[in-house]
Amino acid sequence: MKNTKIVATIGPASEEKETLRSMIEAGMNVARLNFSHGEYAWFEMVINRLRELSEELRVPVAILADMQGPRIRIEVDKEIALKKGERIHVSDIAYREVFSKSKAKQPICYLDVAKMADRLRVGDAILIEDGIVALQVVAKHGAHAVEAAAMTDCRIKNRKGVILPDTPLDLPILSEKDLRDLAFVLGQEVDYVGLSFVGSADDIRTARDEMRKVVGDEARLPQIVAKIERKEAIKHLKSILKVTDAVMVARGDLGIEMPESEVAILQKTIIRESLGAMKPVIVATQMMKSMVDNARPTRAEVSDVSNAVIDHADAVMLSEESAMGKYPVEAIAMMAEIIEKTEESPFDDVYQELDLNMKTEYAAVIRSVYQLSKSFGARAILLLSMSGYTARLISHFRPETEILVATNSKKTWYALALVWGIQPFNFEGDADHDGYIDRMIKEAKAAGKLAAGDETAVFLGRTADRRTLDLVGIRRVR
Repeated sequence: MKNTKIVATIGPASEEKETLRSMIEAGMNVARLNFSHGEYAWFEMVINRLRELSEELRVPVAILADMQGPRIRIEVDKEIALKKGERIHVSDIAYREVFSKSKAKQPICYLDVAKMADRLRVGDAILIEDGIVALQVVAKHGAHAVEAAAMTDCRIKNRKGVILPDTPLDLPILSEKDLRDLAFVLGQEVDYVGLSFVGSADDIRTARDEMRKVVGDEARLPQIVAKIERKEAIKHLKSILKVTDAVMVARGDLGIEMPESEVAILQKTIIRESLGAMKPVIVATQMMKSMVDNARPTRAEVSDVSNAVIDHADAVMLSEESAMGKYPVEAIAMMAEIIEKTEESPFDDVYQELDLNMKTEYAAVIRSVYQLSKSFGARAILLLSMSGYTARLISHFRPETEILVATNSKKTWYALALVWGIQPFNFEGDADHDGYIDRMIKEAKAAGKLAAGDETAVFLGRTADRRTLDLVGIRRVR
């Protein structure tokens, strides 16, 4: 049984119910839906299929709805070819009519966000089409445009994406499209919402406030995954971690905004800080990209996945490999095999110190559960966790012992599918909290996770009707 979870993006290659079934059986724990593409009817169909399969297989598969985020695109009347060093004027759509009447000989392109050109400064980079086109601002050109030089020979094409790594964007974290998409996914009761291009903790707060406007103050919100892909996010990482529910190391855009040579170190830094903050962390982008076309990954891709496991990320992610590749099921199976082999190795060992500045007795009790299981060589840690909080605290230690969690909340059952090492059991509708452990042991024995004679560390924690902390101690399976 692997501890590191697998997130797989769903697309045309994986939308059929039987393919989704095979992906779950191969090891998929979280299904990512990319809202940059697709129609609501398609998303609803996939969500329904995933929920049906989770119920049928009794395996929680969390659903992550990944918002497109605030995008900037370039607009040109026709494709522009530039040689290295040649210059081009850059303005934006607010001034397009003015500049279209100009008789200037130099070519011009427009950003599709009004007044964005006013924010560009000398020295700022303008990266177009995933960095294939690199321009640098060399001078202001009047009040509402800049002059930029091509860093290499390039061709500027209409409606390609733009990244401005050095420019203060001041864009709302949720576009009009995102707000519509958010209303839809809240109606579908997804488990996680991915926020693209997060720059600060305020972006997380804004998104949460927008969700509250839709569902009200009493409803349980999906958990927010802050995608770390901007310089600003790296700068404000600690404050972002204080307010987000989880993070994603989005290496694609991060590798455009930051030097490619720094991405591996930034990945390790983000994982380390996330572990310290006890927030689940996903490593994403091009982990096994060659499997879009090939049945086997490259050796470098195997090492990439293995290193993320050694770093103790909660999850590793597939994008186009599972969404539009030829081998979606095989990619998940291969990723699961790499995870299991790595976790069996001595390089996987780690001990995470729990922050005892939480100012509650809970931290000390949770640590005692971990130490008890280790001292007695327990086969598993058995927990009750209604909100998932206790389970995440135990997961923080990255114990070698299996973590079996009973909950009476289906939302918690699904959400824990992302968290490292957690194997959740759902007893929704059953008010007999004290009987959960017995039922979980019975199901775990039937699934081959426990056997008669196994020692387990049992912790009941807090429930709605139990205000005290209840550490039961060691229990032998009968």
